Amino acid sequence: MKKFSEVIDYYYSELNSIVKELDQKRQKVKQKIIGWTIVLALAVVVLVWGIVSVSDESDPFGTVITLAVLGLGGFGIIYKILTKDYSTEFKLRVIEPLIKFIDHNLTYLPSSTIPQYIFERSKIVTQKIDRYSGDDLVKGVIDDVKIEFCDLHVEKEYEDSKGNSQYQTLFQGIFVRAEFPKHFYARTIVLPDNAEKIFGSYIGKILQSYNFGEEKLVKLDNPEFEKHFVVYSSDQIEARYILSHSMMQRILTFRKKVGHDLSFSFVGGEMFVGVHYNKDSLEASIFGSLLEYKIAKEFVESLYYSLGIVQELQLNQKLWSKR
Repeated sequence: MKKFSEVIDYYYSELNSIVKELDQKRQKVKQKIIGWTIVLALAVVVLVWGIVSVSDESDPFGTVITLAVLGLGGFGIIYKILTKDYSTEFKLRVIEPLIKFIDHNLTYLPSSTIPQYIFERSKIVTQKIDRYSGDDLVKGVIDDVKIEFCDLHVEKEYEDSKGNSQYQTLFQGIFVRAEFPKHFYARTIVLPDNAEKIFGSYIGKILQSYNFGEEKLVKLDNPEFEKHFVVYSSDQIEARYILSHSMMQRILTFRKKVGHDLSFSFVGGEMFVGVHYNKDSLEASIFGSLLEYKIAKEFVESLYYSLGIVQELQLNQKLWSKR
């Protein structure tokens, strides 16, 4: 597997002419989106003015809001249509070569995803899933370890105060599935410790103890790890065996490098990782130049760190024997 600096250099050297060409296309698509947005906004304003001026209702506010929502929906449709070809070309001409450069044995399937039943098996999200979508599946073998990852957006449906159906994001980011060099009889789940961040150590620990059913809260003797994560398992002994001092330290180091919240689970001889990017990490933004270092760095990081889990957590070292 190539070094991070080598992948960045490849982006700016071997892919330089392609990136420049695509960035010119991006600017043209951006101009079209701005133009259509102005047209759509003017149409909504005219409709609103017409409705307000002739309406017999004492308060036409509801109608105005409906038109505004329809306008936003129209913008979303226009954006998707205008960016589709550019997004596809970007993935095939930039993302796929980057993946192959990192490791030529990897397979990239931009329209595929990890099935929902596998995500549910990970227990990273325990709530009922009502909408599940994903893309950019990458799979292969890194240092003799089977691994696959993809972008996911997982949501649940709920009713707001007015009885309207809305969706809440349960997880959005990169979901990684990797072979682990030990079989587990129990389930161990490691989640971001949001309760302790919000409510403090004492109240946070009380709230944590009520979050799961079969899996119980696991206390670990690493204050730094417990500052960032909360651990549940159906077997306390096995959880501590998996989360050794060295493993906890590697997870903390990896979290610092990634710079995003992480969720882990260890189920049936596999490790699952959720990197909470809260966006589609491999989609090219129309409003940011591909030539900017910050944007290039984000693409490379999302790919490199997803695959780098094998080495970062030493899954390629046979530290345990499978039972």
